[in-house]
Amino acid sequence: MASVGACGGALSALSLLNFAFVFISGVDFIGFISFRAIYHNITGETTLCRDSVAWSTALQDGVVLKALMVDLGLLVLFIGQHCVLSYAPIKEACKLFLGDMYRSVSCFSTALVLQILIYYWQPLTGAPCLWAVRQAPWSVWFPLVCFTVHFMCWAMICSSLIIFDFIELLGLKQVYKFLGFGDLLPVKSAGAERLLSHVGLPVFLEMCVVLWLLPALSLDRFLLALTLTAYQSLAHSLDKQDLDFLSDLLKGKMELFAELH
Repeated sequence: MASVGACGGALSALSLLNFAFVFISGVDFIGFISFRAIYHNITGETTLCRDSVAWSTALQDGVVLKALMVDLGLLVLFIGQHCVLSYAPIKEACKLFLGDMYRSVSCFSTALVLQILIYYWQPLTGAPCLWAVRQAPWSVWFPLVCFTVHFMCWAMICSSLIIFDFIELLGLKQVYKFLGFGDLLPVKSAGAERLLSHVGLPVFLEMCVVLWLLPALSLDRFLLALTLTAYQSLAHSLDKQDLDFLSDLLKGKMELFAELH
């Protein structure tokens, strides 16, 4: 009995550490994909690219090409990890071996790959920007607009996490169930189960906005935005049933807020 209690305590501690690691990785990702990129433009001057260099010259620069290959490799690693874990035979085998702990392990591996991508990402500062807002007064105001819109998008994404049971999405609830304490939320609607079975997070529009809405779009950011947008389009497509479910969910939330007021 004591050994079982010790194992349960150790597993609980590891699960909390894993939850903290996943949460911190999410915060780092927000900084990497949104506010770090906007910060370079908040004063109206960008250091993300060199517009004085021609594209033909930049694409023959060994430093630029090396950084481009590193970034492509990181994106392949990130998407490859998602594809491998979402491939049905592998997913079923992992669930058979790990049981309720599959989601926790999946979240840990995703956070680990995400940290690798953030740490080793190479800015392509030797190439021109695809676009850059430099004309006053928009060189000052547009970064502030981008900051505000990004903040709102991330607030909606975090709200979606809460609505769709973030304790389960981040792999903490499964540990509670694995330890034999039962399911914290045994009843989930069929629409939610169907949606989450093929969509990791229903935040496609918000992610597209934060990927593309920037005061200056460098070559490495274009590569990141294009790759993640294409992956989301192919791997997380919504159908009419999902849209009807989300519409009904939104309607119910709005009615609840109206009753509170």
